[in-house]
Amino acid sequence: MSGHSKWSTIKRKKGANDAKRGKLFAKLIKAIEVAAKNGGTDPSANAPLYQAIQKAKSNSVPNDNIERALKRIDGDSDAGEIFELTYEGYGPHGVAILINCLTDNKNRTSSDVRAALTRNNGSMGNPGSVAYLFELKAIFQFEQYDDQLIEIAINSDCLEIQELSNGITFEFEPNNFKNTYEMFKKSGYNPDNAEVANIPSTSINLDASQFSQITKLIESLEDLDDVQDVYANFDIEEKELESLLSE
Repeated sequence: MSGHSKWSTIKRKKGANDAKRGKLFAKLIKAIEVAAKNGGTDPSANAPLYQAIQKAKSNSVPNDNIERALKRIDGDSDAGEIFELTYEGYGPHGVAILINCLTDNKNRTSSDVRAALTRNNGSMGNPGSVAYLFELKAIFQFEQYDDQLIEIAINSDCLEIQELSNGITFEFEPNNFKNTYEMFKKSGYNPDNAEVANIPSTSINLDASQFSQITKLIESLEDLDDVQDVYANFDIEEKELESLLSE
């Protein structure tokens, strides 16, 4: 099982300062606007928009911000073109990196991503060099869980379950995101994090020291305005994870 859910758990537990939180909100709203522009402002008829909205809500973006973003797109058919780009690369210890971006300037974004990788002992890869190591999955994370929640997930064609001392993560087919999300809510369970994410098929195990090097790279990439998501094929032992969460 990849370290993606563990990384998102660490970020939620440690929180973020106001500046980083504001930047995250802006990125999530940008994703909503792009999805709405490409497929319409009705989330029930636009799966990428539905996913973007639920991810924003999982990260505590206020509903008013989401509604204003949809109204802006609904009344602005002349909004500037935004490109969806994915870069591939490598981090320290041979960790594969996927970087999803939304940008109005391809040259700027490419330069910024390359510089962040180079500064942190990483390198840019060729198209297709690491993408084959990842698969899109719908993931749902809960900080509190019980046997009934697990039974519901299993009976709903859950692909994989990862239990940790601080929560549980379920993986489903990405096309089932909307139905699965609504199924959990109807059953009285609200995910602490819900998103469609690139999950690696194989992972590289890291110790705490190696993990700190990878997180420095990931945080450097996530600080870029044009970067939406960063995925990496690492894993870390739970005892190491608990140590990091207790710091």
